[in-house]
Amino acid sequence: MAAKTKKQEQQRPTTQSLPIMEPNAAGIDIGATEHWVAVAPDRDEQPVRKFGTFTSDLYAIADWLALCQVQVVAMESTGVYWIPLFEVLVERGFCVDLVDARHTKNVSGRKADISDCEWIRQLRSYGLLRGAFIPSADIGVIRSYVRHRQMLIQYAAIHVQHMQKALTLMNVQLHHVISDITGVTGMRILNAILHGERDPQRLAEMKDVHIKNDTDTIARALQGHYRQEHLLALKHSYDLYQTYQSKVADCDQQIEQYLNTLQSKADPDTLPKSERKRKRKPQRNEPHYDCRREMYRLTGVDLTRIDGIDASAAQIIVSEIGRDMSPWKTEKQFSAWTTLAPNHQISGGKILRRRPKRSANRFALVLRLCAQSLLHSQSALGAYCRRICGRIGTPKGLTATAHKLARLVYRMLKYGDRYVDIGQEQYEKKYKERLLLNLRKKASEFGLVLVERPALDLNSPAPQGVS
Repeated sequence: MAAKTKKQEQQRPTTQSLPIMEPNAAGIDIGATEHWVAVAPDRDEQPVRKFGTFTSDLYAIADWLALCQVQVVAMESTGVYWIPLFEVLVERGFCVDLVDARHTKNVSGRKADISDCEWIRQLRSYGLLRGAFIPSADIGVIRSYVRHRQMLIQYAAIHVQHMQKALTLMNVQLHHVISDITGVTGMRILNAILHGERDPQRLAEMKDVHIKNDTDTIARALQGHYRQEHLLALKHSYDLYQTYQSKVADCDQQIEQYLNTLQSKADPDTLPKSERKRKRKPQRNEPHYDCRREMYRLTGVDLTRIDGIDASAAQIIVSEIGRDMSPWKTEKQFSAWTTLAPNHQISGGKILRRRPKRSANRFALVLRLCAQSLLHSQSALGAYCRRICGRIGTPKGLTATAHKLARLVYRMLKYGDRYVDIGQEQYEKKYKERLLLNLRKKASEFGLVLVERPALDLNSPAPQGVS
């Protein structure tokens, strides 16, 4: 056989493979009724196995992975089915990475559960998958409590709507003459109606002194057609609302007891007095304990100093991201995780899209609600929110304001900084100075000089020669 020429040697294809970064990796495809687990082919004669989802099966998975000398496990975040297995593996000492399913579905033709677990293991062994943020065990307990509390509040709100519907069907216009039927006046009147009181005048006399409408107006609104089927619906909704309110109080008690067991970062007695000029009216769904004091004790900073963030929002923030910012090395990484930062999609040197990613991030949701409360705030953040909303629209402006709040939260928790509000007037002054500086730079680029002069008074007569 003729020897290969030099040109043929140069044209011969060379095979290259990615280096194995983690040889002791395993991949798991999570399901509701079965889990598929894959290890390296050299670790077992049957490297891919199917397990059930009972507790004994979860322990069997941990035993088999330990027998195969696996150290790192990668799994997708499928609903809530991953949580029991994740907790078992963490207790056994495995390093478990919860990966985003969108990062493993970029290659077509891998739809079966068997190939999925093998593909996850292969990607993790090459170091191509990154684990999602999982809070510490103590913060995870707080997160479960707080999320359960939010669910109870949502269920209670549904029954408030049912009460309003029953009143409307009976043409009792109570929710049109008082602002909240679940307030002191509303609950007092509803309780009397359910106990058989039908006299509109006597019902109207139960109003609180702070109600703006007079007794006669409320009495006219309470003249309705009381039918038995609608009264039954009103009674059931009223009882269920009261039940959920009691469950929220029980949940607050459990949260307070657990918070007392956690280590403090600051002495709660050193918490400074709130510097809010106007005392905020207490909200109905606020915790039944001093939440601001507890969050200050756990984190060492007072997040409520940031305008728009109250004690309830601070509790949700701490329950979602914890008090340790080490998982995010920089402020930009944290902003990207929140899905509030612009997601620049660049092609050919041009930005095609900059819309933030769609996500169900609860931290981002609560910050958007905090940003919405800044629309009428007389603070620097309020002025920023109104300016940015007027420039790019309210929806995008609220997202931009929430992004700014996220950066402030990161700085406070990371460095222990203390936020100081400079006020609306000072913010407007600094914004004007920055605008003038940019105008001077732009004029200098064109060889011009920016000359300042007093603004013309539109109400005064124009000088000669000026029209």
